[in-house]
Amino acid sequence: MATETEWAPAAATDPELACPTSAVVDIVFSRWTTPILWTLHTEGRQRFVELERRIGTITAKVLTQRLRQLERDGMVVRTYHPEVPPRVEYEISELGRGLAPLFAHLAQWAASNLDEVERARRAYDVQNP
Repeated sequence: MATETEWAPAAATDPELACPTSAVVDIVFSRWTTPILWTLHTEGRQRFVELERRIGTITAKVLTQRLRQLERDGMVVRTYHPEVPPRVEYEISELGRGLAPLFAHLAQWAASNLDEVERARRAYDVQNP
C-alpha cells in the first residue's frame, strides 16, 4: 500500500488522484447531464422528443450525445420498441437513481445558498469592473 508521500508526486500530475471524486464529477456534472438525469428521475421514462421538450434549450445533437454517454456510463437505460414507427424510450437506471440523494442535497444547498452566491457575485463585480 502506498504511503501519503508516495502518492504526492502522482497527485500533483493526476487530477483523479488529487481528488478521487473528479471521475464522478465528470460523469454527473457535465453541462447537460444533470438536467437529463434530473428530468428522467422526476418525470420517469421519456421518449427523446419529450425529454428534449422538457429540457428546453438543448439541441437534438447534444441530447443524443449525452444520452449515449449516459447509457455507456450505466446511468440511463435505452429501450428500443420495434414498432412502426420505431419507438425509443429512456429511463434512469438503478445506478443513476443512486444519485438521487446527491441531487436532493444539491437542491437543498441551492435553495439555501444561491442568494448568498448572487450577493457575492454582485459585490465582486462592483470591486472588479
